[in-house]
Amino acid sequence: MKFVIATKNPHKVLEFERILTPLGIEAVSQEALGITAEAPEDAGTFAGNSLQKAMAVHLASGLPTLADDSGLEVDALGGRPGVYSARYGGPGLTDAERYQKLLQEMEGVGERRARFVAAITLVFSAEKHYSFTGICEGKIGYGPMGEGGFGYDPIFLVGDRSFSQISGAEKDAVSHRGKALRELAEALPDILEIV
Repeated sequence: MKFVIATKNPHKVLEFERILTPLGIEAVSQEALGITAEAPEDAGTFAGNSLQKAMAVHLASGLPTLADDSGLEVDALGGRPGVYSARYGGPGLTDAERYQKLLQEMEGVGERRARFVAAITLVFSAEKHYSFTGICEGKIGYGPMGEGGFGYDPIFLVGDRSFSQISGAEKDAVSHRGKALRELAEALPDILEIV
Protein backbone atom coordinates (compact mmCIF):
# COMPACT_ATOMS: atom_id res chain seq x y z
CA MET A 1 0.00 0.00 0.00
CA LYS A 2 1.19 3.52 -0.79
CA PHE A 3 0.67 6.53 1.46
CA VAL A 4 1.46 10.05 0.32
CA ILE A 5 3.29 12.07 2.97
CA ALA A 6 1.93 15.60 2.97
CA THR A 7 5.12 17.51 3.61
CA LYS A 8 7.93 19.20 1.71
CA ASN A 9 10.32 18.52 4.60
CA PRO A 10 12.67 15.66 3.55
CA HIS A 11 13.61 15.01 7.20
CA LYS A 12 9.98 14.26 8.07
CA VAL A 13 9.65 11.96 5.05
CA LEU A 14 12.65 9.96 6.28
CA GLU A 15 11.12 9.62 9.75
CA PHE A 16 7.86 8.38 8.23
CA GLU A 17 9.74 5.93 5.98
CA ARG A 18 11.72 4.46 8.89
CA ILE A 19 8.53 3.63 10.74
CA LEU A 20 6.14 2.76 7.88
CA THR A 21 8.39 0.59 5.69
CA PRO A 22 8.50 -2.32 8.17
CA LEU A 23 4.69 -2.25 8.13
CA GLY A 24 4.67 -2.88 4.39
CA ILE A 25 3.63 0.67 3.56
CA GLU A 26 5.43 2.66 0.89
CA ALA A 27 5.82 6.28 1.95
CA VAL A 28 6.11 8.68 -0.97
CA SER A 29 6.48 12.42 -0.58
CA GLN A 30 4.05 14.82 -2.17
CA GLU A 31 6.99 16.35 -4.06
CA ALA A 32 7.89 12.98 -5.60
CA LEU A 33 4.37 12.95 -7.07
CA GLY A 34 4.61 16.58 -8.20
CA ILE A 35 1.89 17.72 -5.79
CA THR A 36 2.19 21.36 -4.81
CA ALA A 37 -1.02 21.62 -2.77
CA GLU A 38 -0.68 23.53 0.49
CA ALA A 39 -3.04 24.06 3.39
CA PRO A 40 -3.52 27.34 5.27
CA GLU A 41 -2.56 25.76 8.64
CA ASP A 42 -4.84 28.18 10.45
CA ALA A 43 -6.84 25.71 12.55
CA GLY A 44 -5.14 26.79 15.79
CA THR A 45 -4.38 23.21 16.90
CA PHE A 46 -1.88 20.58 15.82
CA ALA A 47 -4.69 18.14 14.99
CA GLY A 48 -6.62 20.73 12.99
CA ASN A 49 -3.59 21.77 10.98
CA SER A 50 -2.66 18.14 10.36
CA LEU A 51 -6.11 17.42 8.98
CA GLN A 52 -5.97 20.47 6.71
CA LYS A 53 -2.61 19.37 5.27
CA ALA A 54 -3.63 15.74 4.76
CA MET A 55 -6.94 16.68 3.14
CA ALA A 56 -5.32 19.16 0.71
CA VAL A 57 -2.80 16.59 -0.55
CA HIS A 58 -5.37 13.77 -0.58
CA LEU A 59 -7.67 15.84 -2.80
CA ALA A 60 -4.77 16.50 -5.18
CA SER A 61 -3.52 12.88 -5.27
CA GLY A 62 -6.56 10.70 -4.67
CA LEU A 63 -4.33 8.46 -2.54
CA PRO A 64 -4.34 7.74 1.20
CA THR A 65 -2.45 10.64 2.73
CA LEU A 66 -0.57 11.11 5.98
CA ALA A 67 0.25 14.51 7.40
CA ASP A 68 1.62 15.69 10.66
CA ASP A 69 1.63 18.99 12.39
CA SER A 70 4.09 19.19 15.19
CA GLY A 71 5.83 21.71 17.33
CA LEU A 72 7.57 22.61 20.51
CA GLU A 73 5.72 23.81 23.61
CA VAL A 74 7.84 25.53 26.25
CA ASP A 75 6.27 25.96 29.68
CA ALA A 76 8.20 29.11 30.57
CA LEU A 77 6.99 30.73 27.33
CA GLY A 78 3.34 29.96 27.97
CA GLY A 79 3.39 27.09 25.48
CA ARG A 80 5.07 29.02 22.68
CA PRO A 81 6.06 28.50 19.95
CA GLY A 82 3.39 25.76 19.73
CA VAL A 83 1.55 25.56 16.41
CA TYR A 84 3.75 28.40 15.14
CA SER A 85 7.01 26.47 15.67
CA ALA A 86 7.89 26.28 11.97
CA ARG A 87 7.14 30.00 11.51
CA TYR A 88 8.46 31.28 14.83
CA GLY A 89 10.14 34.65 14.50
CA GLY A 90 8.64 35.32 11.08
CA PRO A 91 9.14 34.09 7.53
CA GLY A 92 12.52 33.33 6.03
CA LEU A 93 14.35 32.31 9.20
CA THR A 94 16.53 29.21 9.24
CA ASP A 95 16.07 26.48 11.83
CA ALA A 96 19.13 27.80 13.66
CA GLU A 97 17.78 31.36 13.71
CA ARG A 98 14.48 30.10 15.13
CA TYR A 99 16.04 28.13 17.96
CA GLN A 100 18.48 30.95 18.70
CA LYS A 101 15.49 33.29 19.08
CA LEU A 102 13.93 30.82 21.52
CA LEU A 103 17.20 30.50 23.46
CA GLN A 104 17.40 34.30 23.76
CA GLU A 105 13.87 34.37 25.18
CA MET A 106 14.93 31.70 27.70
CA GLU A 107 18.01 33.59 28.96
CA GLY A 108 18.03 33.59 32.75
CA VAL A 109 15.08 31.19 32.95
CA GLY A 110 15.64 28.25 35.27
CA GLU A 111 12.43 26.34 34.53
CA ARG A 112 13.12 24.71 31.15
CA ARG A 113 10.44 22.05 30.81
CA ALA A 114 9.18 21.58 27.27
CA ARG A 115 7.59 19.00 25.05
CA PHE A 116 7.34 18.14 21.41
CA VAL A 117 3.78 17.40 20.26
CA ALA A 118 2.83 15.70 17.00
CA ALA A 119 -0.63 15.17 15.58
CA ILE A 120 -0.73 12.78 12.64
CA THR A 121 -3.78 12.44 10.41
CA LEU A 122 -4.44 9.67 7.90
CA VAL A 123 -7.02 10.59 5.26
CA PHE A 124 -8.75 8.10 2.98
CA SER A 125 -11.64 10.39 2.08
CA ALA A 126 -13.47 13.47 3.34
CA GLU A 127 -15.55 11.16 5.54
CA LYS A 128 -12.83 8.71 6.59
CA HIS A 129 -9.89 10.19 8.42
CA TYR A 130 -8.09 9.24 11.60
CA SER A 131 -5.90 11.25 13.96
CA PHE A 132 -3.18 10.21 16.41
CA THR A 133 -1.20 12.30 18.89
CA GLY A 134 2.23 11.74 20.40
CA ILE A 135 4.01 13.76 23.09
CA CYS A 136 7.66 13.70 24.09
CA GLU A 137 8.54 15.44 27.36
CA GLY A 138 11.96 17.02 27.75
CA LYS A 139 13.64 20.33 28.43
CA ILE A 140 15.35 23.17 26.63
CA GLY A 141 19.13 23.15 26.76
CA TYR A 142 21.31 26.22 27.13
CA GLY A 143 22.78 25.95 23.65
CA PRO A 144 22.73 23.71 20.59
CA MET A 145 24.21 20.23 20.98
CA GLY A 146 24.88 17.70 18.21
CA GLU A 147 24.95 17.68 14.45
CA GLY A 148 21.92 15.57 13.47
CA GLY A 149 18.19 16.19 13.43
CA PHE A 150 16.39 19.30 12.27
CA GLY A 151 14.27 22.14 13.58
CA TYR A 152 14.58 22.55 17.35
CA ASP A 153 16.33 19.17 17.79
CA PRO A 154 19.72 20.67 18.78
CA ILE A 155 18.23 22.41 21.85
CA PHE A 156 15.62 19.83 22.93
CA LEU A 157 16.99 17.47 25.56
CA VAL A 158 15.67 14.08 26.61
CA GLY A 159 17.82 13.12 29.55
CA ASP A 160 21.23 14.65 28.99
CA ARG A 161 21.30 14.42 25.19
CA SER A 162 19.61 16.48 22.52
CA PHE A 163 17.56 15.02 19.68
CA SER A 164 20.51 16.01 17.46
CA GLN A 165 22.84 13.71 19.39
CA ILE A 166 20.88 10.48 19.12
CA SER A 167 20.42 8.08 16.21
CA GLY A 168 17.29 7.96 14.10
CA ALA A 169 16.24 4.70 15.75
CA GLU A 170 16.75 6.15 19.23
CA LYS A 171 14.75 9.22 18.29
CA ASP A 172 11.90 7.17 16.80
CA ALA A 173 11.66 5.19 20.04
CA VAL A 174 10.95 8.27 22.19
CA SER A 175 9.89 11.06 19.87
CA HIS A 176 6.46 12.62 19.54
CA ARG A 177 6.23 11.58 15.89
CA GLY A 178 7.42 8.07 16.67
CA LYS A 179 4.77 7.68 19.38
CA ALA A 180 1.98 8.98 17.13
CA LEU A 181 3.08 6.71 14.28
CA ARG A 182 3.15 3.68 16.59
CA GLU A 183 -0.43 4.48 17.60
CA LEU A 184 -1.28 4.65 13.90
CA ALA A 185 0.51 1.34 13.25
CA GLU A 186 -1.47 -0.39 16.02
CA ALA A 187 -4.77 0.94 14.69
CA LEU A 188 -4.00 0.42 10.98
CA PRO A 189 -5.16 -3.21 10.60
CA ASP A 190 -8.59 -2.29 11.99
CA ILE A 191 -8.72 0.90 9.90
CA LEU A 192 -7.90 -0.98 6.68
CA GLU A 193 -10.74 -3.41 7.35
CA ILE A 194 -13.15 -0.47 7.50
CA VAL A 195 -11.93 1.36 4.41
